[in-house]
Amino acid sequence: MTDSTNNNAKPVRKGEELNWKALDLHLKTAISGLAGRPQISQFYGGASNLTYRLKYGRQDLVIRRPPFGTKAKSAHSMIREYKILKSLKPVYPSVPEVLYYSDDEHVIGSEFYVMRKVQGQVVKDTIPPEWNFKVKDTRQFCIAFWEKLIELHRLDYVEAGLGEFGKPEGYAKRQVLGWNGRYEHAITSDVNEFSDVRNWLVENLPPENDRHSILHGDFRIDNVILDNNNPCKIVAVLDWEICALGDPLMDLGNALAYWTQADDPAYLKSLVMQPSAAPGMLNRREILDFYQQKTGIDTSDFTFYEVYGYWRNTVILQQIYYRYFHGQTKDQRFGIFGQIVQKLGEHCQRLISA
Repeated sequence: MTDSTNNNAKPVRKGEELNWKALDLHLKTAISGLAGRPQISQFYGGASNLTYRLKYGRQDLVIRRPPFGTKAKSAHSMIREYKILKSLKPVYPSVPEVLYYSDDEHVIGSEFYVMRKVQGQVVKDTIPPEWNFKVKDTRQFCIAFWEKLIELHRLDYVEAGLGEFGKPEGYAKRQVLGWNGRYEHAITSDVNEFSDVRNWLVENLPPENDRHSILHGDFRIDNVILDNNNPCKIVAVLDWEICALGDPLMDLGNALAYWTQADDPAYLKSLVMQPSAAPGMLNRREILDFYQQKTGIDTSDFTFYEVYGYWRNTVILQQIYYRYFHGQTKDQRFGIFGQIVQKLGEHCQRLISA
């Protein structure tokens, strides 16, 4: 699930090999037109489900399976991802085409599904210089990106066949309590407990309403595939594993917590994953105004959702730092995460008291 112009599929990581012979035979009986021996590689992006590429001549396939050793199928459900993509495709074409699902664990040791590889390009933390973008081009690109999230939020999920996909009522409360609990289990002695932030989120939950949408959960520029000839056209949105039903402003809060801008403090800029601060990009307030204009949803008081988005990021980083702190990983990149967690938690405190 990545770009073809600058294809970053690499040799399969040691220890993450599959039974290629069994998979090859199985796919040839399930999907017509496959012949010969496939070229096999792996996409390294992400830290959860595993993604492989099997190329049979002109048939370019992507295989998704859970991480090795996992028993919590609810957290890595392939059938869930498969059903989401299959249901969305007719009403939200900007998803990969899924071809097949199998729960036969005798093939590769787990359930898995197959989709067709999307042709296009992926952008990471900078806009490619070969695009020769001017400020107006960057703005057009930015608007196209946010319109894709708005398009998702405006879908009738019942009509799309996803009415039984989840329980939108109480989504915000479940998320807040869930992230608060994860932080409690990951606190280390060198970071604040931030009980004030956790309590504030619980005490300021927005009132229940019928404003329910499909939520992507991880909407970022590096999670979309762009047309090879027109980077302002999004051909696919990727990584649907935490998709849910709920308040669309929760999804917007998550997305904006990744969105840095030129006047942000250094600790926010240190988390950059996308070229959101490039000249021409909308800032967060402009995005909120644009979202309100397009959806009619009031975004004038966004404090709860903003704090929630940053707090979720704080917890995610602390969970990683907890592993480093206790010697469960030696990856030196994670050594600074404790300091960033402290800064992000304090950022939440400032937003609350502003």
